[in-house]
Amino acid sequence: MKTAPATVRSMTKTVSIRRPVAEVFAFLADPANWPAWAVVNVKAIEPTDDADWWLMTTPHGPARLRIRGNAELGILDHDYIDDQASWQVPARVVANGTGTEFMITFFQPPTFTDAFFDEQIALVDTELTTLKRILETGA
Repeated sequence: MKTAPATVRSMTKTVSIRRPVAEVFAFLADPANWPAWAVVNVKAIEPTDDADWWLMTTPHGPARLRIRGNAELGILDHDYIDDQASWQVPARVVANGTGTEFMITFFQPPTFTDAFFDEQIALVDTELTTLKRILETGA
């Protein structure tokens, strides 16, 4: 029987956003907003018959997204499933004065090479920059 490794390679990305934590949470907790900021990975999104899951169009084909949010605790964990991998992605919004820190952690799926994981993680910077711009400027 194959056992899971004690630890898996991971990367946490953080962005500071000059908006109240409740506004940032509300924006991120609505999957309909994801194509606006997750510009690399989410080309389109639509609800499904299962109220928890959304169907996404990605550069790699169809995928499903489920957000497991808790506004009181700032939790925005989500599940992402496509043909390449299944990800459980922890994410948090934390108040920082009158602004917010958004943190998201990615664990390398066993199907990803180190090089491919590094490429995908580097693309997250584009998405976080876009998220910051949208929330701070409305553009």
